[in-house]
Amino acid sequence: MTALAIPMGVGRFAFTPILPMMQADAGLSIADGAWLASANYLGTLVGAVAATVVRMRLPPALRGGLLTIGLPVWIVLRFIAGFATGWVLPYASGWALERLAPARRPLLNATVFAGYGVGIATAGVTCIVLMGVRASSAQAWLSLGVLSLAAAAVVWRPFGDRDVAPRDGPPAAGGPRRWDADAVRLVACYGAFGFGYIVPATFLPVMARRAIDDPAVFGWAWPVFGVTAAASTFAAAGLSSSLGNRRLWALGHGVMALGVVLPVLWPGIVAIMVCALLVGGTFTVITMAGFQEGREVGGVRMIAALASAFAVGQIGGPVVVRTVARGHDGFSEALVIACVVLVVAACVVAAPARRARRWPPGS
Repeated sequence: MTALAIPMGVGRFAFTPILPMMQADAGLSIADGAWLASANYLGTLVGAVAATVVRMRLPPALRGGLLTIGLPVWIVLRFIAGFATGWVLPYASGWALERLAPARRPLLNATVFAGYGVGIATAGVTCIVLMGVRASSAQAWLSLGVLSLAAAAVVWRPFGDRDVAPRDGPPAAGGPRRWDADAVRLVACYGAFGFGYIVPATFLPVMARRAIDDPAVFGWAWPVFGVTAAASTFAAAGLSSSLGNRRLWALGHGVMALGVVLPVLWPGIVAIMVCALLVGGTFTVITMAGFQEGREVGGVRMIAALASAFAVGQIGGPVVVRTVARGHDGFSEALVIACVVLVVAACVVAAPARRARRWPPGS
């Protein structure tokens, strides 16, 4: 859980709660913020792709990635933090899912993926405290960088154990021999998930600040997102057994789509907080269902392929925001587009199909 909290809470999403502070400190525009977000998400893509092709023993792979996330420098190094995030996620997730699979205890999987929400909520609450004492955005970056390094120290020793993985390398090592249609469909839908959630996930505090300019109010949008993301994994733990990973995945898309479009249909701080609940509550559920399905289909390399598609999708979200921001600096059009993409992907995931074969075939 800690190993997933670091890349999600700091490597990828520290920028989200700090963005309003950067706007106040340096006059950063929404379009400028979108460029910074894209640099990080591009790094995530490169890191996830690297995890699919680079063969490395697990201890140095995880330790190196966790250390790199802690570098508290923005702009160019946001790309490096993104790379480390994309690198750590498939390794840590694949390791945990393989170790927990024999236990057949959904709550253990839920605990692992709760790390996403724990990291997000921790970063959000930290920024609320820092805004309360009028800290600068630079001080916020430094604080979260130190926090991530301290968290990495907690898991440093366990990831160095010789029995951390059953092989001398990533779990389910060995790349795919070929793609089948089902694998392509899963990867495409996970990429759509990345595109659909990223607009609120990047700009939710900014949207909240526009509704009410009080840090004691708008600052809670991101912690609400994170706490709900952490709690929802436990609430959905049993559903993956009864519904199946794909139906749970599709259901998550539908609920998230409603949350994404809600601020357009019902402007105001209440709708934005409900958006945080719905998007945060389904974000980790979809991740958990998708990664579990990916592991069953093709192991850690399939998980890394899903993470790569996710990174491609989330790069597209800020691009759309930059395009519409040139006109009136708003989010409505981007939110509507994201909603449509999520709904289409939900239909594709839920569509009847032949049960996925092990990926690669014959493994």
